[in-house]
Amino acid sequence: MALLSFERKYRVRGGTLVGGDLFDFWIGPFYVGFFGVTTAFFAGLGTALIFYGASLGPTWNPWLISIAPPDIRYGLGFAPLKAGGLWQIITICAVGAFCSWALREVEICRKLGMGYHVPIAFGVAIFAYVSLVVIRPILLGAWGFGFPYGIFSHLDWVSNTGYQYLHFHYNPAHMIAVSFFFTTTLALALHGGLVLSAVNPREGPNGELGEVKSPEYEDAFFRDTIGYSVGTLGIHRVGLFLALSAGFWSAICIIISGPLWTRGWPEWWSWWLNLPIWA
Repeated sequence: MALLSFERKYRVRGGTLVGGDLFDFWIGPFYVGFFGVTTAFFAGLGTALIFYGASLGPTWNPWLISIAPPDIRYGLGFAPLKAGGLWQIITICAVGAFCSWALREVEICRKLGMGYHVPIAFGVAIFAYVSLVVIRPILLGAWGFGFPYGIFSHLDWVSNTGYQYLHFHYNPAHMIAVSFFFTTTLALALHGGLVLSAVNPREGPNGELGEVKSPEYEDAFFRDTIGYSVGTLGIHRVGLFLALSAGFWSAICIIISGPLWTRGWPEWWSWWLNLPIWA
């Protein structure tokens, strides 16, 4: 009931970026807007094309269905529909759907009077996808350098790309990205564990339910444990920074592989061995 009463404050006119009042409507509890319509269009068309591409293939096994990008010889031009053109259209639909969803989030933020942290965060995820299927293929000169749309075929592409640069985990940007991913999970585990420990206190001496602790107790725990507590707001800022950094550097590590570095990544570290201190 609390959420239903809040919706009266939420369902207000305005805040739209495109379309004005024409697209300012809801379907049930969901705000639609102009970008909700474009999201549904691109997502529906892209999904239909994936099923169409699957119908052209040899199998309906969901693990083996694959929509491959065009051959390298087509460069950055349009390929025939059954020779990679389908992949190109699906990619356009995916980018259109993702960007539309982010802009719909912007409109919702404007209605609620919130900051744009959520669409900005989602924008980093979009950047990571676009870096694989748009930015890197353009830098390499062919759409064929994008990854195929499929489960096993996608995994094969990741494996083959890694072996192409010998040990991909020697990529310095990849190292930074993995470090941020691991640190994100660590911060989330610590934060979640601390919150649960505060709202699920130990039972009293007579078995009665313990008192739920306030954020001051959470701050005291970390001050006593590591000497500093970033605070209730700060931990969410830290978590957002870690998560976005992980996505950002994961995009950078593949963008520089090929356009900026073509040899095996272990060779990149030869500068370390050539430092004069070792002489």
